[in-house]
Amino acid sequence: SLSLSHIMAGVCSSTAAFCLLSHMAQLLNGRSMPLVGLGTWKSKPGEVEQAVKTALEVGYRHIDCAAVYLNEKEIGGALAAAFANGVVKREELFITSKLWNTKHAAADVRPACVQTLKDLGLDYLDLYLIHWPIGFQAGENNFPRDEAGNILYAPTSFLETWTAMEALVEEGLVRAIGVSNFNSKQLGEVIAAAKKHKPAVLQIESHLYFTQKPLIAFAQAHGVVVTAYSPLGSPDRPWAKPTDPRLLEDPALAAIAAKYGKSPAQIAIRYQVQRGVVTIPKSVSSHRLKENFAVFDFELSADDVTAVEALNRNWRGCIPMIVVNGEEVARDRGHPFFPFNEEF
Repeated sequence: SLSLSHIMAGVCSSTAAFCLLSHMAQLLNGRSMPLVGLGTWKSKPGEVEQAVKTALEVGYRHIDCAAVYLNEKEIGGALAAAFANGVVKREELFITSKLWNTKHAAADVRPACVQTLKDLGLDYLDLYLIHWPIGFQAGENNFPRDEAGNILYAPTSFLETWTAMEALVEEGLVRAIGVSNFNSKQLGEVIAAAKKHKPAVLQIESHLYFTQKPLIAFAQAHGVVVTAYSPLGSPDRPWAKPTDPRLLEDPALAAIAAKYGKSPAQIAIRYQVQRGVVTIPKSVSSHRLKENFAVFDFELSADDVTAVEALNRNWRGCIPMIVVNGEEVARDRGHPFFPFNEEF
């Protein structure tokens, strides 16, 4: 059933379950998720509190967090201040967090969620995601390794993890659940195995150099909203090499941006929301926080959508890498749940 805003707006789509007029995506549970949120990966604890405060003042109502980012306590401080100062009410916010790889065993899921809630100072999460399909050895070390430096994995199936995630919804600790960095086959397995609560969201890397059209089409066809992380190509990712392509410096993107009187970043973000994909650009700069949010006052023409999609080179920037015999390879490439061996 369509809301009044769906019916009134020519820019609303029932098939993709999003509405540009309200700046929202519609989740399977009937709740709304803001199309633009603040990413907090790589935001240092000393910077992230001010970034969240500024973002909330600018108008952001969606904050994307994760336990492994090691900054949820600082984000919680910013949220507490915003609530106390009347900047925003809890029910006006959409807060996402993620279950880390060391907490995949069913018995570890609830305690991990409770710790995140404690750190953020919240009673519930709007969305809780399994961060990766691959489980690590349980414990307090987020990256357990053997003496040779190899990651210690756990045999836990993400389907076992999902059952425990569903229990969090039943208990009221989270409103919706989903997955991150899963491929289409893995997402399909979770959808098929879900007893009562299907994945509401799939969060994946996506930007103009990696548009991910087949995976996004698969997810949306199953009613799953997609969130694009690193929508600007993540130029500050820890393993970036000088030879890697830099999306925001692409002259073709710059030319399109100039045509609209916008920045390359605004074009990259607008592309995602215009196709109903939630996006979570990260910044700690007040100027860029405002700029990244100002993407609802223009529309890319069909020709320009085609032009920016032509920039796609299926280039994945966010994949944990290690050096083996002098060659850089994907760290988890040998794991049976490694998600990036599938075509999409």
